Amino acid sequence: MPEYEQADLAFPTRSLPPLAQEDQWHAPDGWRLRRLTIPPLPGVPCRGRLLFVPGRGDIFEKHLEFFAEMQARGWHVTSFDWRGQGGSGRLGLDATTGHIEDFSVWIDDLSAFWADWFRPGEGPHVLAGHSMGGHLALRAVAEHKVNPDALILSAPMLGFFAPGLPVWLQHVYACLMAKLGDSRRPAWKGGEKPGSTTALRMHLLTHDQRRHEDELWWRAQRPDLGTGAASWRWMERAVASRKALFAPGVLEGVTIPVLLISTSADHLVSHAAVLAAARRLPHAQLIALGRESRHEVLREVDAVRAPLLAAIHAFLDERAPQSLTQTLDAQV
Repeated sequence: MPEYEQADLAFPTRSLPPLAQEDQWHAPDGWRLRRLTIPPLPGVPCRGRLLFVPGRGDIFEKHLEFFAEMQARGWHVTSFDWRGQGGSGRLGLDATTGHIEDFSVWIDDLSAFWADWFRPGEGPHVLAGHSMGGHLALRAVAEHKVNPDALILSAPMLGFFAPGLPVWLQHVYACLMAKLGDSRRPAWKGGEKPGSTTALRMHLLTHDQRRHEDELWWRAQRPDLGTGAASWRWMERAVASRKALFAPGVLEGVTIPVLLISTSADHLVSHAAVLAAARRLPHAQLIALGRESRHEVLREVDAVRAPLLAAIHAFLDERAPQSLTQTLDAQV
C-alpha cells in the first residue's frame, strides 16, 4: 500500500483528532457500543453538538477527516459503531456477517444514545448520518425518537440501487431468501460491500485513492473491526424499513431542516429514492451530484468534497444557528 505524509494533510486521517476519546457506551439492555467523542479545540468557542452515525459495515475511523474539520469549527463531535458491527459486537452466525433482527433495534439504540448525549444549553444539536446511518437517522426523526435541530444525510440508504426491480419485488425476493435457510446467513460472498476486489470496491465508493487507502489502513491496524456481508434477514428488514419510511404522511411529518446529499452515480443506494424523499420532506435542501461522485460523497476527491463542506457549513449557519447564549458566552 503506498504511503503518504500525514503531516502534509490539514487533517490527518490515520490518527485520531486532538482530544478524541474512545470508550464504550452501554445501551439500556447492557449491550456495549464503541463510542468516539471529540470535544472542540481549546480556545475555539463551541458551535454546537454533532452526532454522526455511520453506514452499514462502517467504522467511525473512516470519517475522522470530516470529524476533525467539524471540530476545528467548534463542533463537539460524537460517533459510535452500530450494534452488531465495527467494535460493537456481532449478531450473526459468525464474526463478520452483519445481521439484525429488525431495524427498530437500532432505532431504539439511537434514541437511548441521543437522550444520554443531549445537553440542554449546548445546542444546536445536529444529527448526521451516512448511507444506512442516514436511513436510521431519518426514520428516528420521523418516529419522534430523537429531536435534532437539523439533519444531514450523506447518500442515505432510502432504497437499494436495483434498476428495474420494484420495491415490492425486492421485498418478496428478500423474504423468500430469508426463509429458505437460516436468515442470519450472508446474502453474498466477500466483504461488507457486494464486490470483493479492492478495485471494484473503490469503484463503488470513491474516486479518491488516498482516502480509500486510509480506510484499508485502519482495517489492517484494527482487523477485529471488520464487518462482512449483510445477512438475508438484514436485507429483508432493510426493504421493510424503507417501505415504512415512505408510507403516506411519514416524511411529511418531518418538520426540521434536512440537508440531503446524493449522487446519480451511486451503485449502492437509490438516488431516485433520495429525490423522492426530498420532494416530500417539508424543509429539505437537496444537493444532487452526478458522475463526479460515488457513494461516499464526504470521502471524495477535494474538488467534489470542498464545495460539499462549504454547503454543509452554510446550511448549519442558516438552519441551525449558534444560540444567542453561546454567542454571548464566547464574547465574554
